[in-house]
Amino acid sequence: MGKKKLSVRTLTKIALLSAVAGVLMLFEIPLWFAPNFYQLDLSELAVMIGALSMGPVAAMFIELIKILLNFVLNGTITGGVGEAANFIIGCSFVLPAAWLYQKKKDKKAMLLGFGAGIICLILVGALANYFVLLPVYAAVFGQPLEFFVAMGQALNPLIVDLPTFTLYAVVPFNLLKGLVVSLLTFLIYPKLKSAVEN
Repeated sequence: MGKKKLSVRTLTKIALLSAVAGVLMLFEIPLWFAPNFYQLDLSELAVMIGALSMGPVAAMFIELIKILLNFVLNGTITGGVGEAANFIIGCSFVLPAAWLYQKKKDKKAMLLGFGAGIICLILVGALANYFVLLPVYAAVFGQPLEFFVAMGQALNPLIVDLPTFTLYAVVPFNLLKGLVVSLLTFLIYPKLKSAVEN
């Protein structure tokens, strides 16, 4: 009976955090250093809270449901490729944090988890954009990759090709996202800990 109650409680928390993440994903903030198709949203904040409180598996479900909700609300222009990449990139951020925090639930473990998550987010985000997302967007919009490079170059003259686009637009975008979400989680999570971890 206790396990059943725990399971229902866990499912309820996953559903609530997924809904919050889905709503947060609708609010996007344009950034000064990247083309307008890179916009910051804070949906990973809800996913990270679920990751710390319930572990990696729950985090993956929250990430998946969040993306499915966004898929239903906004549709897709990439045939699901962008959404799949979003799932992989999001998981690369929250799963290391969840795994390290679950080992020893203290501030040091949380900070180590954030650090590991940010590093993974930057690496996976760069590789996914370089090899998958940007080529898919180019194919979908019927534009050469140079079109997107030119969009980046208009904001940053150091961007001259796909590698520099990745280095000077994609990497800073994911670094900023990781830092902002980590900072907000670090400030908010202690206040929610007693509610979300029970």
